[in-house]
Amino acid sequence: MEEKKPKKKKTLRRELLEWGIMLGIAGTLYLTGLHTEVIGNLQRVLLWTGLMTPDIEMNPGEIKTARYNMPMISLDGESYSLADFKGKTIFLNFWATWCPPCIAEMPNIQALYEDVASDSIAFVMVSLDEEPEKARAYMARKEYTMPVYFLAGPKPGVFNSTVVPTTYVISPDGQIVSERRGMANYNTDEFRTFLRGL
Repeated sequence: MEEKKPKKKKTLRRELLEWGIMLGIAGTLYLTGLHTEVIGNLQRVLLWTGLMTPDIEMNPGEIKTARYNMPMISLDGESYSLADFKGKTIFLNFWATWCPPCIAEMPNIQALYEDVASDSIAFVMVSLDEEPEKARAYMARKEYTMPVYFLAGPKPGVFNSTVVPTTYVISPDGQIVSERRGMANYNTDEFRTFLRGL
């Protein structure tokens, strides 16, 4: 019969070294700003499960009228207003580069944009970054082509969610027909059909 060897106990020195390495990696990710992207990539796994989808059927009592008096500036520095898209279906998303759930949903929104954006469906991606250069650099690095804007004044109260990201779908007749606070996978057959049907 073979004798079992006793398991070696971790020495305090080795345990401190392991903790030091883990804290060093976490600190490096935080200081370089990569922690947001790492967390966002982990959250993307949740989106792949299909559990986080946007609502496409709101109760009539929940539907609100959109307000278009929202001045914006594009990545190129041109002045816009949400009113410039009046009469179209608008996919309006408030996001930021410091927000992991925003980073998680961006690839799906880009795919949706490539598939459905048209003369009748406008994408308005409003960055809440205090430094526009951060959003500009992020979009360039990821090669995303969705149009990005920055607020040039206050948001109308109807869009005054404190949750980031928050997404609204505005119908051509000016009704907010979908509102999602938090991340979601918008790149689904059901959501594409919903947008095109408006």
